[in-house]
Amino acid sequence: MSGSRGRPSPEQPTIADVARHAGVAASTVSYVLSGKRAISAVTRNRVLASIRLLGYHPHAGARALASRRANVIALVLPLRAGMQVPVVMQFAMAVVTTARRFDHDVLLVTSDEGPAGLRRVAATALVDGVLVMDVELDDPRVPLLRELARPSVLIGLPADASGLTCVDLDFHRAGWACVAHLAGLGHRRVALLGAPAAVYDRGTGFAHRTRAGVVEAAAGHGVDAVTLPCEEGAVAVRRSLTDLLQRHPDVSGLIVQNEAAVDPVLATLPDLGRRVPRDVSVVAVCPDRFAEQASPMLTAVPVPAEEIGTRAVALLMGKLDGEAVPEVTLLPPRLTVRDSTAVPAPTARTGR
Repeated sequence: MSGSRGRPSPEQPTIADVARHAGVAASTVSYVLSGKRAISAVTRNRVLASIRLLGYHPHAGARALASRRANVIALVLPLRAGMQVPVVMQFAMAVVTTARRFDHDVLLVTSDEGPAGLRRVAATALVDGVLVMDVELDDPRVPLLRELARPSVLIGLPADASGLTCVDLDFHRAGWACVAHLAGLGHRRVALLGAPAAVYDRGTGFAHRTRAGVVEAAAGHGVDAVTLPCEEGAVAVRRSLTDLLQRHPDVSGLIVQNEAAVDPVLATLPDLGRRVPRDVSVVAVCPDRFAEQASPMLTAVPVPAEEIGTRAVALLMGKLDGEAVPEVTLLPPRLTVRDSTAVPAPTARTGR
């Protein structure tokens, strides 16, 4: 035991241990960790290998004192009616995973307190910056975000993005792409089965932008379009589909932007005498895993939650380092054709 006196335990290696193991100065290890000076790739890789092998973790308090940062970012994610929690959690996981690559932790704020809650979080010394989700077109948090001393990034796009930093899928173009695909197959009447009514009522940006894209694309392609919200659950989906097909029996293309409705839609259409894709083609705006696990596999525009979350964190870190970043980053939609869309049956072309 006496031989280990004054030396760190194996469970608590120090920066000096890493330096000795890598054969470099302690300052070099510090520069590798902070990125404040350029270090050759060979030396950097050797230091990182020693860090991994020894299991070294920089002390959070020391990092904060040295950088005057908390090494924590806040993810403001109010849990509201109509939100698809599994999809939202994909965004959250991407944010957490990416933040760790930048040596930051994430404070998750789920209360729906609007500007007051945002001000409370940003006013503390607990966080370096803020990410904001579930962005509305006329979001009441936006004026405050422009005034905050702490940097922020919105995962979403308000009507006026000036003075902000926003990243999202281009949902307007996503809606357009869905209609363009169906119109190219020959469908003349399509319908958007959208998010729950509460999502539209509070002005959530992604839902309104998708609907606008569907309506504009339909007009541009000479296609009739019907749009309606859809509540969650098999009963609500059946009610919505039954009402839709009674009012518009010639609908032959269906666009679904409600992840919770995907499986009930595919299960209900055959019960209503509509086979997919022979009688009704279905396109979804949803994460790829929903589309790939459906039966039949869905033609879809994926919501790239991981890429959006990763970009949001990178933009925030850039702002923390004083870098100039774009106000708006919209990822282009990518429609993947699978088994759920086809040329409409002759009866669908002429009307039932």
